[in-house]
Amino acid sequence: MKLISFVIPCYNSGEYMSHAVETILSGGEDVEIIIVNDGSKDNTLEIAKEYEVKYPSIVKAVDKENGGHGSGVNKGLELATGLYFKVVDSDDWVSKKSLKKVLNQIKVFVKEKQEVELIIANYVYEKEGNQKVIRYLNLPQNKIFCWNEIKKFKPGEYLLMHSVFFQTKFLKDIKLKLPEHTFYVDNIFVYYPLCKVKNMFYMNEDFYRYFIGREAQSVNESIMIKRIDQQIFVTKTMLLMGSPLKHKKKNPKLCTYQLHYISIMMSICTILLKISNTKEAKEKRKELWKYLKNYDKKLYHQLRWKSVATLTCLPRFFAVPGYHFAKKIYKFN
Repeated sequence: MKLISFVIPCYNSGEYMSHAVETILSGGEDVEIIIVNDGSKDNTLEIAKEYEVKYPSIVKAVDKENGGHGSGVNKGLELATGLYFKVVDSDDWVSKKSLKKVLNQIKVFVKEKQEVELIIANYVYEKEGNQKVIRYLNLPQNKIFCWNEIKKFKPGEYLLMHSVFFQTKFLKDIKLKLPEHTFYVDNIFVYYPLCKVKNMFYMNEDFYRYFIGREAQSVNESIMIKRIDQQIFVTKTMLLMGSPLKHKKKNPKLCTYQLHYISIMMSICTILLKISNTKEAKEKRKELWKYLKNYDKKLYHQLRWKSVATLTCLPRFFAVPGYHFAKKIYKFN
């Protein structure tokens, strides 16, 4: 029985993907590694097949037409057989030491017949030789807990794809499917399932290494501006999944968390459009907020006047420097 299915979506990743694979291989027969070649034009598929031949009981090499990161995750989930599902981007890697601890904890769940839908661990920004660890000390440690037991998330602490292991059966049961040919769908991956998660388990382990520094990365600011339409599409898709306010009475802490996350998404779109500073960008910014207002007036007023998104709606000469200051503090992109 495989404990974790690791999915590595790859596109032209031949130069660096081996590091991700090698760190996960330290999990031995407890893991499966599904390398999804998403229509690469380099030697990505060749490398994946070499690993499959060398480790036939651990590695699966999958070749498919280009469909984007979400498509790679979808294919990986379709083929996953492990108890838990984990996405590792091809330019990132994992801590071998922490992987061993996570696997041991899953073995405890199996032995004690405990159904835990979400495991959370820390991730580490690896940027230009510097590190910044994102921990979740607002969460109960080493115990199964629910939303009503958590404390408030601090700025910069929200969950990313890097920090979560979802139970594979859970993701398949809720029929998770990410949009294809679109960047930034990892936000949907860590937003939509949370309102359905019944229990969680947090391990204070610096598990995931999130590398930032390649010029072609999707989180590079200039690239994000070029792909702003995709960022807007993902944000609108998340809005259509349902207003966080619907959880306010029964699950207020989930409501607060999702409000914060949607606020961050609206902020990113707003500030990138301000940085772009073109007539077209200004119109897109107005349209996005109008879209939200037409969709849900209560949510619109909550985000427009009572959240971090409010700051990004200030005049450009205030909002843009504020964004760049926050970027230095929290080390994102």
